Amino acid sequence: MPKSKRAKVITLSKVAKKGKENNLKLFASVRDSVDKYQYCFVFGVENMRNTYLKELRSEFSSDSRFIFGRTKVMAKALGTAPDDEYQQNLSQLSKKLEGDVGLLFTNQPAPATIEYFSAYSQTDYARAGTSATRGFTVPAGMVYSRGGEIPEDQDTPLAHSLEQTVRSLGMPTSLVKGRVTLDQPYVVCKQGDILNSHQTRLLKLFGVATADFRVHLIA
Repeated sequence: MPKSKRAKVITLSKVAKKGKENNLKLFASVRDSVDKYQYCFVFGVENMRNTYLKELRSEFSSDSRFIFGRTKVMAKALGTAPDDEYQQNLSQLSKKLEGDVGLLFTNQPAPATIEYFSAYSQTDYARAGTSATRGFTVPAGMVYSRGGEIPEDQDTPLAHSLEQTVRSLGMPTSLVKGRVTLDQPYVVCKQGDILNSHQTRLLKLFGVATADFRVHLIA
């Protein structure tokens, strides 16, 4: 009889060893980058999207490097005090390594880097658990594919095949002569609401993108 997978024993020593190896690699990567690049920034990300972060990594790959990892390890690599910092003044940066932040190493001029990220933004659909940055209400009457976001003469009626979908997400719709219809306006969300999965699915279905992916240079 084969052994049950539930009875499989995993030794903690192996897990700890792997974690230690990853920390050593991160430590070495930070110090190698300090030697290789002229500037180092601590950065934070608003509305994290891996797709856009990968695009940034690719765009900056020739002369820059983004590093994410355990902040304590990155701080240790930079140095946490003047007497143990890897290079002069790096302990000032390590003090900013708190929360969900990373390090950007670059050879691009600092003013150009700051200017680039101050203007950089990518709009995407909001995710459940985030705060609504604006309200969205679908008008009464025939429901259009953009939910009233654009003039009706530039829009198309919502496909009748989606009526059951939007109704399952909370919209009190009905089919009238094959058209998806609302008897009264339906408030999908109000500004400041903490969005649930039904709200975010409706926002995406109507093409309402409210989340801005941004990179903030902290120090």
